[in-house]
This record gives sequence, C-alpha cells and structure tokens, in this order.
Amino acid sequence: MLGGRSMQIVYDEGGLLGYMGSAVKASPKHPVLIDKYLSDAIEIDADAICDGRQVVVAGIMEHIEEAGVHSGDSGCSLPPYSLDESIVEDIRGQMTALALELGVVGLMNAQFAVKDKTVYVLEVNPRGSRTVPFVSKAIGVPLAKLAMKTMVGKTLNELGFVTAPKPTHLSVKEAVFPFNKFPGVDVLLGPEMKSTGEVMGIDADFGWAFAKSQAGAGSTLPRGGTAFISVKESDRSLALDVTKRLHRLGFNIQATSGTAAYLRENGLDVKTVHKVTEGRPHIVDHIKNGEVALVINTVGTAASHADSRSIRREALNKGLAYYTTMRGARAAVMGIEAILKKELTICSLQEYHRRS
Repeated sequence: MLGGRSMQIVYDEGGLLGYMGSAVKASPKHPVLIDKYLSDAIEIDADAICDGRQVVVAGIMEHIEEAGVHSGDSGCSLPPYSLDESIVEDIRGQMTALALELGVVGLMNAQFAVKDKTVYVLEVNPRGSRTVPFVSKAIGVPLAKLAMKTMVGKTLNELGFVTAPKPTHLSVKEAVFPFNKFPGVDVLLGPEMKSTGEVMGIDADFGWAFAKSQAGAGSTLPRGGTAFISVKESDRSLALDVTKRLHRLGFNIQATSGTAAYLRENGLDVKTVHKVTEGRPHIVDHIKNGEVALVINTVGTAASHADSRSIRREALNKGLAYYTTMRGARAAVMGIEAILKKELTICSLQEYHRRS
C-alpha cells in the first residue's frame, strides 16, 4: 500500500511505476510511504478506560473484513466470533500494559492484527474512537461519560467500573456506504475510508446478528437462488469451503472459468459463466436479468480489479448482497445458515443487557 496525499493498493510493478509517476508529479516535495500488508490477517479493535492506575478493557472487536480494509469500513463483532480465548486474553493484557505505560487518563483505542496466532500492534490512540458508541451499546455502559469523570479526577474504583460486563449476546457493527449515490464508483474496499454511517445487529447467535446488520445496511441476505463466485487464486481454498456450505443450503453455483475449474476439481457442481471480456451472455447480463442472488468477488491484480468492476457495480445497482473479501463471504454464509435454521427474534437493548 502506498500513502502520500492519497492511498492506493499496488498489485504489481506496473502499478507501482504508474503511482509513483502521478504522486511525484502532483506532490514532488512530499514523501511517499510504502506499507506491506500482513496477508490474510485478522484485524482487531479494542477500547479501554484508564484512570492512570487501573485499566478496564471495555470491548475487543474482531473485524469481519481482513486487515487492510479501513477499520471504519469493516464490519466487526463484539465479542470476537472466531478468535481463540488465549488470543483475546493476550490482547487484553497488551491493552492494559499500553494504557499504563502511556499514562492514559480517559479513553484509549488500539488496533491489532492476528496472523498465525501472533498478535501485532498496528496503532495506539490515547483518545476516544469511533467505536466507543458501538461498544457502549453492546455492553450497556456509558463509556464516554465514565471516561470524562476519570479525566476530572475520579478513579475507576470510585465510579464502580472495575471490570467490563461480558455480554451473552453478540453485537455486529456494519458500515453503510453511499456508493449508490455515485455512479461508476467501485465498491471494492481498501485502506481509505468510504463509509458514511453504521448500523448494528444483535443476537445470541453470530449468524443472526450478522444477518440483522446486513439488513440494516440495506443488503438483505438471500435464502436461496444462485450464488456467483469469482475469486483470486490464493482465495480458492477458502472459496471451496464457502461454496460447499452454499451448495448444502440449496444454492446453485455459477463461477468464472478459473474458479469454476477449481471447484469442479474438488467435486462441486458449478456452472461456468463468461467474464465481461469473454463475450455475451456474461455475468453482468445474468445479474441484470435477475438470475443471481449473491455475489462473492475478490481480486488480486490490477487487471482483475478493472475487469470485475462492472460485476460489483451491477450487484450494487440490483440491491444484491455482495462480498469482496472471503472473511466477509464466510460471515454471510453463517448468516444464511442462521436464517434458514431458526426464526427471527427481536429484543430491545435493555432486554439483552438484563440477560447478560
């Protein structure tokens, strides 16, 4: 990832040379920063309150999109839905050590990445974060109010807040995007924040909590139909698991040639459809004709990014649920499994907190 006055993901040498030419031309006196992603890592947000002597880690949120997608654009789950408890405790310990070492009084946010069970610190912000309202609703504690009181001299002991509640429900935050107001803009997520709002889904089951968050964000999960899958080569093994689960749920599967061949080699019944560049009828025609209910599309090169742009855009135009990361696709399948397994239940925030 390159960062200067704007950020851009570079996939190959040609993209690097192109970006450097435009960046240096636009801003010759400013440096260009180059970051390398932790591939296939899980990103974590954590919020804490410290009074200078004691720390309460109020919430640890597992991002649904992998590391590399801006934290404001990624959905997240509180508590984490797939992390080992040992990893969660490691993060809790690091949050406590960081807050005390930095001498924080009030709120602190930190972001971590987990890869191969190793925890990496990405950034630490000794201030309130955009996640504080979400965490407050999820655990039923007015964090901003308590933090303000610590900043004027109150201790956490005096405030009676020495440990955070452990909710029995899961809360999922999902970002809301304005893409439908900007014709032609690609919906692919990246390092620059594009969302303009957020919604929240709550349930005792992660799948239903995720499904509720998707409905709130205007992307209701389908109960059946045809799923279109086209993923980069490194995602194919993950796509295999997702496709098997969709197949068991009764979905028909369509895929572009490379993905389709891999899935068929692994015993799945998949129909091959044309890419836009391969002639008509192609996948965008299928989406326009209402023949697709779910779109899963990941890219790994600048060429595949450009070639599949119209697929993602048409999915948006038709109001389809679409996912551009495999972690997002896996969460969607968990949501579909949940809504096919049991009926929707709705409770107020107060009812959820009384049960915790």
